[in-house]
Amino acid sequence: MSWLDFNDRVLALVDDPDTPLLERVKFLAVFSTNLDEFFGVRVAGLKSRQEAGLGPGPDTGTPTEQLAAIRGRAGDLVRRQSELYLNQVRPRLEDSGIRILEDMPEDPADRAYLDRLFEDTIFPVLTPLAVDPGHPFPYISNLSLNLAVFVVNPETGERRFARLKVPPVLPRFLALPDQIRFVPLEAVIAAHLDRLFTGLEIEYTVAFRVTRNMDLAASSDEEAEDLLEAVEMELRQQRFGDAVRLEVPRNVRTDVLDLLLRELALTAEDVYRIDAPLDLGGLWEVYGLDRPELKYEALPPITPPAFEGADGESADVFAAMREGDILVHHPYESFAMTVQELFRQASTDPAVMAIKLTLYRTSGDSPIVKSLIRAAERGKQVAVLVELKARGDEQANIAFARAMEEAGIHVVYGLMGLKTHSKVAMIVRQEETGIRRYCHVGTGNYNPSTAQIYEDLGLLTVDPDLGADLTDLFNFLTGYSRQAHYRKLLVAPVTLRRRLIELIDEQADLGPGGRIAMKLNHLVDPELIEALYRASGQGARVEIVARTRCSLRPGVPGLSDNITVRSIVGRFLEHSRVFVFGDRSSPDAHWYMGSADLMERNLDGRVEVLLNVESATEQARLRRVIEVELSERTIAWHLGPDGSWTYQGGPERVSAQDVLAADAWRRSHPGRPDPVRLHGLAPAEESADRAAS
Repeated sequence: MSWLDFNDRVLALVDDPDTPLLERVKFLAVFSTNLDEFFGVRVAGLKSRQEAGLGPGPDTGTPTEQLAAIRGRAGDLVRRQSELYLNQVRPRLEDSGIRILEDMPEDPADRAYLDRLFEDTIFPVLTPLAVDPGHPFPYISNLSLNLAVFVVNPETGERRFARLKVPPVLPRFLALPDQIRFVPLEAVIAAHLDRLFTGLEIEYTVAFRVTRNMDLAASSDEEAEDLLEAVEMELRQQRFGDAVRLEVPRNVRTDVLDLLLRELALTAEDVYRIDAPLDLGGLWEVYGLDRPELKYEALPPITPPAFEGADGESADVFAAMREGDILVHHPYESFAMTVQELFRQASTDPAVMAIKLTLYRTSGDSPIVKSLIRAAERGKQVAVLVELKARGDEQANIAFARAMEEAGIHVVYGLMGLKTHSKVAMIVRQEETGIRRYCHVGTGNYNPSTAQIYEDLGLLTVDPDLGADLTDLFNFLTGYSRQAHYRKLLVAPVTLRRRLIELIDEQADLGPGGRIAMKLNHLVDPELIEALYRASGQGARVEIVARTRCSLRPGVPGLSDNITVRSIVGRFLEHSRVFVFGDRSSPDAHWYMGSADLMERNLDGRVEVLLNVESATEQARLRRVIEVELSERTIAWHLGPDGSWTYQGGPERVSAQDVLAADAWRRSHPGRPDPVRLHGLAPAEESADRAAS
């Protein structure tokens, strides 16, 4: 339910008149794709528990009760999405000269254009599948958009059903020649059905969409001799997962709906009637219009001073890292000119002997992968752990892994029974003084695409203790090491859970003097939540910034009086994880950053890493991030004792993301005015604000 609450906050950005128009279009698309994953994974899992006759979880109802609650909440959200699209976003797009038509245009020139497009591009890839005694009901693939078509033989009066899949290789919304008007692809196909069913009468047609169980089996690799082969087999089986959701237009005919439910083995409770076009995830194509005045103002690309060389050239990254630790904050600071540049220089530097890193998700044209291949071709030893079970990216990761293997890279396909979610890299370099290890520990994936829209942190350092830790960690990931002790790292599932509880309990023992702050994506682990409740009960103050899910309830008398929870949802996806135990202004505070959220799957079923950040300079950077996001002057959602979220905005408040973007600009351009309209909180103002609050 807290995942659905997060999607409600995404819709709030669509409803906010201060959100630029095409950004509102984007958030409609984000909501749709979020909900697709929610049904394909969360709802599918509950249905499996229901079928197995399993009882309730520790603090939830039975699977049947949870599914009923989801049905009501998700139904409300889907209706709200349609209302926002139909009554706010689409009319305002038209006011801005952008039209999304419901059907074929009336203008003869437009229709002629679409007729040609259909004949040349769409018609050749369509495959109608008849349903009759000789043709069973066809398999409906996951998240595919389809047309249900009833045709009648005019000579015999015989009535038949056919299914037509809307090709996913074509744009969801087709642009007319002026590139500012769009027509749904299924509307163009429906207008030309006579070309597919020659000599028959088209009695009725309606669009529908099916969601299937899309989660890889948790035990798919437990007894597998070849993990790559096991994941590939599971992906093939996944195509035939059970259906869990059916989306149809609100006015769908009853007999058609009954037919679909029967053939898909679904019930009326699995149906979602939609007023807007199905699959608004396709609105990314509209968002792609070159209309900068309708989007967030672009942030200037910022290269941190340590990475700026003479005459606009990149600095020697290795020399910069030897000068001291460097904390980078994406997307406010350029991923390409920092992390990506590190791998580029490493690939051609003759002193570099080896490169090791973990890849959880990356992009299809990743410059980092190209750098790794270049390094291997130049004789450097390159070892990459590719997590094959990264949900949604399994097929892409298999392709990357094979391409890297062909280039001579040592590729490890994850670990049996564990996902590798840590974001770590190590470059080994031969120098005059001996071997030196250059390390990167981050909160985000090595993905240049998401690095532009995800907020993440990364630390670049030559700390020898961290280098030793990463050496041990990679030996664990690629070999048979059972390393149980690390110097600077907390590693799941080995040391992370135990040490976090110890750190929480240490603050609890300080009573009202205890301080805990956490910035993360998800807080749902029961044992960690109980530890935070204990700390609150003993008087320690706990402040949490949770982007998506939070199963903890703050402000409950006698249980969590000293806990506050807020959520920041904005133009960038808040993704970094930062933990601080102790007074943030004290040099004795313990600061950690890394990949781990507080979930059972992260702490017990994944290889996760949190780094103990000890540099006073980098601690100050982390402190600034935490205090901006906790400031009473920043826009945020606040979680109440009853589990409801309350928005706190208004003209007197500022965007935390704007403040941090302004910070990045000022660090790189001291004394120069911000090039974009960023509302900043100066450090002195922020300190006074924190003291007052």
